[in-house]
Amino acid sequence: MPKCVVLLSGGLDSATVLAIAKELGFEPYALTVTYGQRHQVEIEAAERVANAIGAVEHRYISVDLEAIGGSALTDSSIDVPKDRGHDEMQDIPVTYVPARNTVMLALALGYAEVIDATDIFIGVNAVDYSGYPDCRPEYIAAFEHMARFATKAGVEGRGVRIHAPLIARTKTQIIQRGLELGVDYSLTHSCYDPGSEGQPCGRCDSCLLRQAAFKELGMVDPALARTP
Repeated sequence: MPKCVVLLSGGLDSATVLAIAKELGFEPYALTVTYGQRHQVEIEAAERVANAIGAVEHRYISVDLEAIGGSALTDSSIDVPKDRGHDEMQDIPVTYVPARNTVMLALALGYAEVIDATDIFIGVNAVDYSGYPDCRPEYIAAFEHMARFATKAGVEGRGVRIHAPLIARTKTQIIQRGLELGVDYSLTHSCYDPGSEGQPCGRCDSCLLRQAAFKELGMVDPALARTP
């Protein structure tokens, strides 16, 4: 079985991508990047997901993006936007973390070279998303192109492929696909501003998109049953 690296945040999207990678016949090596995010709960979720879906290995790498700040996800002095409508979510919000996906993909690229993998999976989405510039198809294509010139494997003609299987799916379609693959979404965490015990706020962009998708499927978000 070919190896792949899966960037695993512990959220709904990355859990689905891990399951997709396994279904496609890859041996998935999960990589979780702790980048100075305000909440440990998503790291704990990543561990639950990796164990449940069956990553061959789950590695953690720390990068201090908190040191440069500029995001509500790394700086507690910046408020997370709440109660926004879908149209408002198309503007780049303060939850955007400068260079996050670029840093994470670069780390995944290095990890892939070390384990001799030529495939990287990432759960970015360009449909139901909060206007992040590094979640667009053109960004993923540009990074893949760059990787051909940045690695030993690329120079030797074994360029790394960046897979973003959710990039054109709605949140509802993502959940449907995950349910088909047996993903337990009660293990995942998506909230930008959870409570002291990890419970979702229910009002940030991520919570609203997630809850709306489950509602469209006639379901209640199963993560709510796990928290107080």
